[in-house]
Amino acid sequence: MKARFAISEAKVGNQTQDPEYVPIGPMYWNSKAFHRSYLEMEKEFKVFVYKEGEPPLFHNGPCKSIYSMEGNFIHEIEKNSQFRTKDPNKAHVYFLPFSVTMLVRYVYVRDSHDFHPIKQTVVDYINVVSEKYPFWNRSLAADHFMLSCHDWGPETSRSHQFLHKNSIRVLCNANTSEGFNPSRDASFPEINLLSGATDGLLGGPSASRRPNLAFFAGGVHGPIRPILLKHWENKDEAMKIQQYLPKGVSYYDMLRKSKFCICPSGYEVASPRIVEAIYTGCVPVLISDHYVPPFSDVLNWKSFSVEVPVKDIPNLKRILMSISSRQYIRMQRRVLKVRRHFEINSPPKRFDVFHMILHSVWLRRLNIRISDDH
Repeated sequence: MKARFAISEAKVGNQTQDPEYVPIGPMYWNSKAFHRSYLEMEKEFKVFVYKEGEPPLFHNGPCKSIYSMEGNFIHEIEKNSQFRTKDPNKAHVYFLPFSVTMLVRYVYVRDSHDFHPIKQTVVDYINVVSEKYPFWNRSLAADHFMLSCHDWGPETSRSHQFLHKNSIRVLCNANTSEGFNPSRDASFPEINLLSGATDGLLGGPSASRRPNLAFFAGGVHGPIRPILLKHWENKDEAMKIQQYLPKGVSYYDMLRKSKFCICPSGYEVASPRIVEAIYTGCVPVLISDHYVPPFSDVLNWKSFSVEVPVKDIPNLKRILMSISSRQYIRMQRRVLKVRRHFEINSPPKRFDVFHMILHSVWLRRLNIRISDDH
């Protein structure tokens, strides 16, 4: 109640002091409310990680792949001394430390299309912790959360009715057409870490030193990319859109040379291209009809990205050209400012992606909205 009151006070201009960093600008729905909420989280929030289960399915996850955020988050929360509590009675939320990627790798029988082994493993785990502790049954999972960057995260949550209906599901695959509920579930970014670190991925030239209007390179999968390639592949010199890059051309160099980076959904709605664009200072263009972007309860994505419905793909160049140079420069500067919220650090740093994921869970545990107008 104290935290909720402090956040609502901040909404109407209660100033907050912070010697390190103060979020400000149109990238936030309400920067003062976000800042106060973040400070309250730092002061109060406690997470209990169930200790049952053994690697590789539990307490483990990939750190070098498109699903790297699963392993990264599990690793960081388990060694965290600020937010993690060993006393479950002091916790505000309870984390179920299984990795869907590891379940797919070790339990799923390849090409079987049989989800039963994965679901049974999750049910068995929930049975263990619900019989040993009172917390799952006490809240019917409403103060529990799972986290998954794998495409099958939503499907895995259907293993148990309370996990699916009541718990906080933290998902990269934040697809509203598949039951993602932004008021209860949290969207977090898909980050493709090939080396396990962001070395060499961050940074790019200023807005004026980007000769290409738009860039996309990627294989055809899902319903949206074939439409994008049909209309724009090698059709326009300003629109560098193709399936495969010519030999010797660097993908990251192309991101850095482009004003706008096209981020169409594949088979699932999330795309690592969004964070790749943000890392390199390229304004992301989100093409999807059902995607809830990461941290969108705090971040006003319209201020630093372009959202294009699938039906408007034929008008893509016209939409991008209609953005004035002045407005583009503003958007590009905002991309650079929000980048700290998507960066991976070890150990984590304030306001980075690890803390933003925790903040998303914190908001849902408080059951509070940062902005009344969002």
